[in-house]
Amino acid sequence: MSDSPLTVAIAVPLEAELVETIRAVDPAVTVLYEPGLLPPERFPADHAGDPAFRRSPDAEERYWKLLNSAEVLYGLPNESASGLARVVAENPRLRWVHAMAAGAGGAVKASGLSAEDLERVAVTTSAGIHALPLAEFAMMGILNGFKRVSEMAADQAVRHWPGLRTPTRLVSGSKLVVAGLGEIGLETARLARALGMGVSGTKRAAAEVEGIDRIATNAGLAELVAGADALVNTLPGTPYTEGIIGAEVFAAMKPGTVFVNVGRGTVVDEDALVDALDSGKVGYACLDVFAVEPLPAASPLWEHPRVLVSPHTSALSAAENRLIAERFAANLRLLLDGGPLPHRVDPIHFY
Repeated sequence: MSDSPLTVAIAVPLEAELVETIRAVDPAVTVLYEPGLLPPERFPADHAGDPAFRRSPDAEERYWKLLNSAEVLYGLPNESASGLARVVAENPRLRWVHAMAAGAGGAVKASGLSAEDLERVAVTTSAGIHALPLAEFAMMGILNGFKRVSEMAADQAVRHWPGLRTPTRLVSGSKLVVAGLGEIGLETARLARALGMGVSGTKRAAAEVEGIDRIATNAGLAELVAGADALVNTLPGTPYTEGIIGAEVFAAMKPGTVFVNVGRGTVVDEDALVDALDSGKVGYACLDVFAVEPLPAASPLWEHPRVLVSPHTSALSAAENRLIAERFAANLRLLLDGGPLPHRVDPIHFY
């Protein structure tokens, strides 16, 4: 057990019992928690809290004094890139900030922190916490596409009973490509294999992975999808992934391929996706993320008959706060014991 004192400040809304989970890690840790300075949650895992919440000038001063007195933060200040930039600039004692999001690299990049800042202050993400709900959402999307859910919903809306019964497709025996075999991608692959799918996918380094039939780098994605029945994107949004699922990849698909996006919207060329939907290359698209969010009202994706639009909520679950707090507590133990912090934001690729 570490004898070195360490102060942790809770910067985002969190239930009191989960604060106690963090306090229980080590008696050498002081946890600063003033719920009156934090916006109330509107729903489970509402890390930003109620946007109508405003601190008085005195409360605002107390909030920043609390954050600037800690070596470790649970959450980005005000859940914002600007809050992260401010606390790193003002708090020379700061060593570690744990972000609530799995894809916090975007906020870190937007904060404008230098490589030197990110060397001094480790920013870690909650990557992996959302792997199961995202993988379940991806499988829902695949099943929706294979089982003609959008067509059935359209018929039901107009009370139409088709004269001809149209068969659906079997998931078992079909082939899935997962773009991005990280934690979310591997969890998606695990569920897909349980349903009898063969799974291939991409990684930055095309090394073998147990249970995955073929692996390529992202440059080989078009070749992989040529033999696939479904494509699931789990890639993060970086300069290296922007627009890589575009016209070339869609053109390589078999007609009727199901596409699911639970990664980042910037990975997909949305104009090319609409063209692929209209041509039938993509038979169904289940989309949780978009290049611009909220999805603009003028986007044709809203009204396309073979598209499901989800408002970037597929990762949410009632257990999220508990899982993140438990992850943070385990990482705090690692820090106290001198171990490396997992899921640290890459200061070059920002994921």
